[in-house]
Amino acid sequence: MHSSIQRHERSASRRMLLAGTAALLAPLPVFAETATKEKVMAALPKLKDFARQIVDKKQVPGLSIAVVYRDEVVLLDAAGVRDVNKPQPVDVDTVFQLASVSKPLASTVVAALVSDGTVSWDSRIRDIDPGFALHDELASSAVTVRDLFAHRSGLSGTVGNDIEEIGVPQGEILQRLRLAKPGYSFRSGYAYSNFGLTEGAVAAARISGKSWEEACEEKLYKPLGMTSSSSRYRDFVNQSNRAALHVPIDGVWAAFTRRDADAQAPAGGANSNARDLAQWMRLQLANGQYDGRQLIKKEAIDPSHVPASVRGVDPKTGNPSFYGLGWNVDYREHGVEWSHAGAFSAGARTLVHLIPGEHLGIAVLANAFPTGVPEGIAYTFFDLVFTGKPTRDWVAFGNEIFAAGYKASMKQSLAYLKPPASPAPALPPSAYLGDYRNDYVGDAKVSESGGALYLHLGPAGIRFPLTRFNRDLFVYVPYAETPQQRAGVTFLIGPDGRASEVTIENLNDDGLGRLPRVGAK
Repeated sequence: MHSSIQRHERSASRRMLLAGTAALLAPLPVFAETATKEKVMAALPKLKDFARQIVDKKQVPGLSIAVVYRDEVVLLDAAGVRDVNKPQPVDVDTVFQLASVSKPLASTVVAALVSDGTVSWDSRIRDIDPGFALHDELASSAVTVRDLFAHRSGLSGTVGNDIEEIGVPQGEILQRLRLAKPGYSFRSGYAYSNFGLTEGAVAAARISGKSWEEACEEKLYKPLGMTSSSSRYRDFVNQSNRAALHVPIDGVWAAFTRRDADAQAPAGGANSNARDLAQWMRLQLANGQYDGRQLIKKEAIDPSHVPASVRGVDPKTGNPSFYGLGWNVDYREHGVEWSHAGAFSAGARTLVHLIPGEHLGIAVLANAFPTGVPEGIAYTFFDLVFTGKPTRDWVAFGNEIFAAGYKASMKQSLAYLKPPASPAPALPPSAYLGDYRNDYVGDAKVSESGGALYLHLGPAGIRFPLTRFNRDLFVYVPYAETPQQRAGVTFLIGPDGRASEVTIENLNDDGLGRLPRVGAK
């Protein structure tokens, strides 16, 4: 499973998924049947029926599927609705936000640039983007495009995600990465970093004289005829046939959230449909060849499929799992498998899963979070091909992982749902009012209106109500889609009886959420 979950792809939610996985691992049946055209074609009607059953059970509002076998698109299918508020049907041309399925797309674009000789996987970032730096000088001088796409630069899995959420633009986020102390030694570990990969992609495109979005169009979308695909949020919004994001409210899917991922476009900002992704899967399974032409040299695309980091435990087998360059790489009963999942906690789930030795691949797009439906559909399909029937309820398996992990991730937030029986009284509002700042988060402000306190964050000064929890500890709701998820805001009171600094819990995963007071005392 090893899915990638984000609003900005919050790494806490990613850890949530992995924590929930461990208890659910189970031995796989031992089999190594091969795919044939007859087996694949026999599985497709069952797959379509299975997808409709999922939608009928309201496990997701809508979904779209593409299947490729031996360079042929053998299935394009869709079911359900784009938006529960406007129940137009999903079809195979409906555009979905891809979340982290953007990463293997980005890897393909960089492979095309490598193929052209514009850049190398081993190009040093310092040479192609001299303004970029990491906290550690050794890492700054040596980090390469390969390191950033393999998530082994030393950057933690959270840095950058938090300030994206409050509206800090891409360029500023990439500059501020240097403020974060490494989460592990350079090239000696793995931490899934959206903005590390984003820097690698943006730098590779920049050296070619193009923006990232232009490079995607020129090197991937146009050559493959992916006319509905883009790496810009405005292009997604301008699509008339697009899927809304959905989250559960009291057990019912609701569509009210939005997710602009332009700041991390290579890592999470692409949008596409089943028809277009089928063409990209053909290119991948043919090692850079498309319609008889070698669009990307094999020696440029092959490194993306080779393990570069150990990412953890494969939730399907319990064996070690690996990360290539923008791809999960696993070794299972049918040989090597390349995959990547994506999710926005604001309401999207996506998956691409390829078995290159069988020339077989599937992409599943769903307009809802949280759900294990994409993995459930893919694993069920592979079972149908190789054994003729499902070996287990894979959707339930995926949903259990999400549920277990979600519960673990919400533990601290749930502690804020019920205030202490006898909370210590807060100081007068004037003790907390004022301006606060640090170089990572930027400016924050605490204001008062109608007797209530508000926290203002980010370049646009997004306003959040503060609720007193206990004396100088307040809580707020950072994410609209999860109102039950609360974060602490703690003020440090100085000798003068006024706050001298504030610590914002959800911006402090990397120790960068402490903001001293600035201005008049």
